[in-house]
Amino acid sequence: MNDVTDMAEITAEFRSAMRTLAGAVSVLTVGEGDDRNGFTATSVSSFSMEPPRVTAFINKNASSWPTMRKYQAFGVNILAEGQEEIADRFAGRHGTKGQDRFAGATWITAATGAPLLEGALVAIDCKLEEAIERHTHAILIGQVCAVRLAGTDVDPLLYWHGRYRALK
Repeated sequence: MNDVTDMAEITAEFRSAMRTLAGAVSVLTVGEGDDRNGFTATSVSSFSMEPPRVTAFINKNASSWPTMRKYQAFGVNILAEGQEEIADRFAGRHGTKGQDRFAGATWITAATGAPLLEGALVAIDCKLEEAIERHTHAILIGQVCAVRLAGTDVDPLLYWHGRYRALK
């Protein structure tokens, strides 16, 4: 193991190191009507069980950030195996942006107004309790308002080393 001390090298090595963490793929959705947006994330985690809270991270340069600040509510849609196309759309692959990311899937409106994916492994309706801005990102703390479960016989979609994976 070699220590890296140059900041540019540390950043590159850190990015490579983080790719070794397998993560569940989620789509965070925000907004209402034609003013909807969202992004793909593997940085979603439970924060507290009592009271129920989740955390996620958003790049402050992301197109979803202003929408998140405006609506103060969001959906966490944990994707199932086979929903790679949805993950790609919300990651902005193929140039898909904003409202167009919602095409090709069925969405319901949660009590907070956040869009939730019909058919997600899990869909969580959240109010934005706090956004903590640090460096390039903001830490989102979401108050869990409702949870929709698809069932236990569906496997999650995972992301590891730059590729989608499944439990096998």
